[in-house]
Amino acid sequence: METYEQAVQRLYDLQKFGIKLGLNSTERLLARLGDPHLKLPTVHLAGTNGKGSVGAMLEATLRQAGLKTGFYTSPHLVRFTERFKIDGQEIAENEVAALADDVWRVVDPSQPPTFFEIVTAMAFLHFARRGVDVLILETGLGGRLDATNVCRPLASLITNIGLEHQDFLGKTLASIAFEKAGVIKPATPLIHGVSQKPARAVIEARAREMAAPEIRLGREITCRRRADESFALRGRLWRLDDLRCNLRGRHQPLNAALALGATEVLAEKGLAVGPEHFAAGLRRVDWPGRLERWPTDEGEPALWLDGAHNIPSAKALLASIDLLRRPGGPLVMVVGVMADKAVDKILAIVLPAADRVVFSRPGYSRAATPQALAAAAPKDCPPSEINDDLASAIQRARELAGPEGVVLITGSLFTVGEARAILGGMPTSDLP
Repeated sequence: METYEQAVQRLYDLQKFGIKLGLNSTERLLARLGDPHLKLPTVHLAGTNGKGSVGAMLEATLRQAGLKTGFYTSPHLVRFTERFKIDGQEIAENEVAALADDVWRVVDPSQPPTFFEIVTAMAFLHFARRGVDVLILETGLGGRLDATNVCRPLASLITNIGLEHQDFLGKTLASIAFEKAGVIKPATPLIHGVSQKPARAVIEARAREMAAPEIRLGREITCRRRADESFALRGRLWRLDDLRCNLRGRHQPLNAALALGATEVLAEKGLAVGPEHFAAGLRRVDWPGRLERWPTDEGEPALWLDGAHNIPSAKALLASIDLLRRPGGPLVMVVGVMADKAVDKILAIVLPAADRVVFSRPGYSRAATPQALAAAAPKDCPPSEINDDLASAIQRARELAGPEGVVLITGSLFTVGEARAILGGMPTSDLP
């Protein structure tokens, strides 16, 4: 059997085959493994942003209720093992190697799987073998043809719709919504927070077609936010007041509302989970790299990380930027963005909120060069400089911020992931 490092590298090597949307290959692969996905009670998450935050809130809630949880997410920030968690604990490296070996044994060489297909098969096999009570399953890309869509969930959840991956999902909100709506299953409750009329019309039409009960944010679930960052939620079963969430950001109460909708569905299906577990889960939930404050010593600038990688997440970051600021000190951004994103639009949203900017990049092939970022920056961009090495860029930003200032590392989850590895003194060899 291969070592963990060999197994992960072999998986990364599959990325040269690119993305292949469709379910047939995944279904054949899982059939040879005994269809482990059909043995798993699942909540299936899709949407442009917020899937991870909603899933983390739901997972924390279920753990508070004493349930054994599985959580499958992508991409990882630092370690490949982050993708597979049981009760909040990452899979062991030796288990990754063993799982990969088991899946490779049944691969048809004439039909090589993609990276995401084989990793998803590994996930289903792992969580079925470990007998989780509930699997929280996050889509990788879209929904309709995503490898995770072979599941038969207890509930489907769509967070929101934004323009993303347009080469694969379509150029309009309606076409992207059509792909996301593919996770809606017959007679299976759908929880969603889709607000734009063209996208919502597609989602709701699909729900009617599938006879899927619809639970909509702003209708069956409502949220009232307060200035002190507490909030109140009203669902179909429970009313909860004076809630507080361990995840920062003005958008997180809306994510919590969606998690509440899913929790209520699970309670209706007989799981022993109640409002007290939900409130406790919110207080304890952790989801790194999303408006995350990194611990610093006294006399150092505050340090925040947020993987704002598309237009909706950039807007969400901007709406919460005042939560990061310190009186009297500058806000210095370290920015690294993937070249295939809407670079100019992302920069136009976030950069005006900074006092200084350091353009950099993670060590990833898709990353835009700092020079390209500087060229794409808006005319009103604050004073900026270029530093190709991310570790050096972070150190330079700290110097510019000074002890009273703030450093914000943002622009991509790949940038944030590499930054977390650097800040934590961890090797970056496990990064994709």
